[in-house]
Amino acid sequence: MLATKDENNEKSEQNDPIIEKLSDKLQEVFGYSEFRHGQQPVMLSALSGRDTLVLMPTGGGKSLCYQLPALCSEGLTVVVSPLLSLMQDQVEALQAMGIAAATLHSGLTSQQSLTTLQQLQQQQIKVLYVSPERALQPNFIERLQEYQLSLIAIDEAHCISQWGHDFRPEYGQLGRLRQYLSAVPFMALTATADAATQHDIIERLGLDNPHCHRSSFDRPNIRYVVQEKYKPLKQIKDYVKKQQGSAGIIYCGSRKKTEEIAESLQQAGVRAAPYHAGLEHNLKETTLRQFLRDDVDVVVATIAFGMGINKPNIRFVVHFDIPRSIESYYQETGRAGRDGLPAEALMLFDPRDAQWIQRMIDEQDNEHRRLIEKQKFSAMQAMAEAQTCRRLVLLNYFNEFSDKECGNCDLCLDPPQRFDALKDAQKALSCVFRVGQQFGIAHVVEVLRGSKNQRVLELKHDQLSTYGIGQDESHEYWFSVLRQLIHRGFIVQDIRRFAALQLTEEARAILRGEVELELAKPRTNLTATRTSITDRGDYNKILFRRLRKLRKDIADRDGVPPFVVFSDASLVEMCIDYPTAATDMLKISGVGQVKLERYGGEFIAAIEQFLSGASERQLFNG
Repeated sequence: MLATKDENNEKSEQNDPIIEKLSDKLQEVFGYSEFRHGQQPVMLSALSGRDTLVLMPTGGGKSLCYQLPALCSEGLTVVVSPLLSLMQDQVEALQAMGIAAATLHSGLTSQQSLTTLQQLQQQQIKVLYVSPERALQPNFIERLQEYQLSLIAIDEAHCISQWGHDFRPEYGQLGRLRQYLSAVPFMALTATADAATQHDIIERLGLDNPHCHRSSFDRPNIRYVVQEKYKPLKQIKDYVKKQQGSAGIIYCGSRKKTEEIAESLQQAGVRAAPYHAGLEHNLKETTLRQFLRDDVDVVVATIAFGMGINKPNIRFVVHFDIPRSIESYYQETGRAGRDGLPAEALMLFDPRDAQWIQRMIDEQDNEHRRLIEKQKFSAMQAMAEAQTCRRLVLLNYFNEFSDKECGNCDLCLDPPQRFDALKDAQKALSCVFRVGQQFGIAHVVEVLRGSKNQRVLELKHDQLSTYGIGQDESHEYWFSVLRQLIHRGFIVQDIRRFAALQLTEEARAILRGEVELELAKPRTNLTATRTSITDRGDYNKILFRRLRKLRKDIADRDGVPPFVVFSDASLVEMCIDYPTAATDMLKISGVGQVKLERYGGEFIAAIEQFLSGASERQLFNG
């Protein structure tokens, strides 16, 4: 039943004091003047005691969805997080804002754990981060039942799902918490989850009629680029040199490559380091800390350098090898530009790499898992070979259909030739329909081209009206056309039915010839794109470098990563607005009351000194 106008007004009036409190804390503690899209409804849902599922892209403000309600409610907020480094970074950032936060995990000493447990008992902690292993310990669950809990937040919730790309057994068991904490609202948060994964998260966690918020998966500040892989080591070195010391990650498919590329970059004068699971724990921890603290610019890593990279000023992410799924690609590229400033995601693509990964997938013993991975990799390969806007491919994969090209990927900036594709699209869509919408791309192409392979003949698909109507074009041609139709939202692939192609409602107009349709002319050779990250705004670069150095000095003094002091986005605003008073500094995004008191004076002094020097130079030059 729909709520009446009076009922809606009543609910709004009831929420007004809560919204005011949230807004005050947002400004006072976090230094932000307004919520991002979707944050406020999610927070209100949690504060009302309702379960919530949150899908927001990396950098979209997921953490704030549980951190801010924690400050506006009585009791403890428990956050289950997958990586120790991520927990520690989050705690340091909260403590820098004056929020009582702590962690519990296997990496702590007995004394550290005991101190935290005593603080919990004395209700001195507002936000507690725990590992999934610790959260599932029976004695810890007993303790939780004794505390006044306001919220249980499950971060990186896609790990819960058997369909998730980072399946982790401990995460799959977190639903046990709901059995013992049935009265406590749960919040599941992730940046990547298709429809099947979302359903799995809700079911496994036992979320009760959850409020589901799904933000756009679009990260408009990230430029997506695919280059032909021809001289990869030289390409990488040339690319990194162009970035002039910006922070970046280079992902590789093997441990050996990470070390070779890192060494090559070091010899070229780049502050680079390798990272993979085979390195000693202390060495990995050192590399991570140096990267977070801006002592290393580039980390060359396997996917072991995964979730938990809480560094907002990463300007580029390079994939030396094609990832195994769009979810992985999206997660990894999403680590760039979390501060909202321009960033770039570059992938080097060689079809032979794709063939190698396909062979590895085929060698898996678990048939069910093999089929899922094969379908996911097929979508990733299609993205690498796309002839239409790459952002459309990403958004379409996550069921966010769009027909508007982004203008910020290599194919938009250097577009391929276009052609009138209506007739070819009708042939392809009709063939999908004639085979019963039960087969994948490969089989549809075989039928279109009039193949006489055994399966086509056994299914009697050689008797269909669409059999052989595309024989004048190549196998690769029809693959490209079908993939573009998928990217444009005319066809979907059902992962639960072996990637079977199914027509969407939008396909009707194409089949009836009611609209015009242009597609990219299929091309087999990808041209190397020479684009670079755009200038990051009209601000004073000299002052930015000075404030960045000041931030680094303060961070080293306090033993925290530089972004804990202020983000790059905050520094950029300072280099535009030149705040020289406390009231002006509080207007800078990311500057709250605690940070103003701790760091504001030094930054104001640096800005005043810079302005004074600039005035003197102008007077002298005059």
